[in-house]
Amino acid sequence: MMNSWPRNCLLLVFMLAASGLALALKPTQKIADQGSAVNLERIIPKEFGDWREEQHNFVQMVDPQQKELIERIYTQTLSRTYANSDGYRIMLAIAYGDDQRDSMQTHYPEVCYPAQGFKLISREKGSITSSRGSIPVVQLVTSLEEQRIEPVTYWVMIGDIPITQGWKKKLAEMRYGLKGMIPDGLLFRVSSVDQDDRHAFAMHQVFIDDILSAMPVAERKRFAGT
Repeated sequence: MMNSWPRNCLLLVFMLAASGLALALKPTQKIADQGSAVNLERIIPKEFGDWREEQHNFVQMVDPQQKELIERIYTQTLSRTYANSDGYRIMLAIAYGDDQRDSMQTHYPEVCYPAQGFKLISREKGSITSSRGSIPVVQLVTSLEEQRIEPVTYWVMIGDIPITQGWKKKLAEMRYGLKGMIPDGLLFRVSSVDQDDRHAFAMHQVFIDDILSAMPVAERKRFAGT
């Protein structure tokens, strides 16, 4: 008993030190509370380049999240359909959350599309190379009863870091956590109904380049890290 007393005291000291360190490193300040507030309706232009918002959507849009997930995970969402002068339509969905720690996980298109009856045909990682920089993206090809082919391009932002993989999300969270910061985040998704997925992805790149070019630099960094 007497011999174990110093060891127990040492263990207690280490436990208290670890607890204190964890408390000291616990993020307490939200990035979202710094600078201007995010307002998707204001930030995202309704007209830019050759694209105009369609007030009456002719294409049914996949709901990016279920209602309960929206309320739990995200602060704001935005869904719009745009068309260019050739009549090509692209659907845009953005979901923003002011707290993107583990308890507030992003709901990825790989989950929400199959949940609404779509079949996931393919999933590939790539990048959008625009005049504003390169963005790592995930590109999906989905189908609904083999009649509606909908290619999808998306990326996720944690703070000002674009990511495509879950482990990179962890690294981004740790990077901000070591600074005492709680990162915000968003999911940026574009899609189109198009039998030719290569053509669709090329149109997505044009659309993304145009919409980012229309944003102020500070907002562009928040939405794409470029």
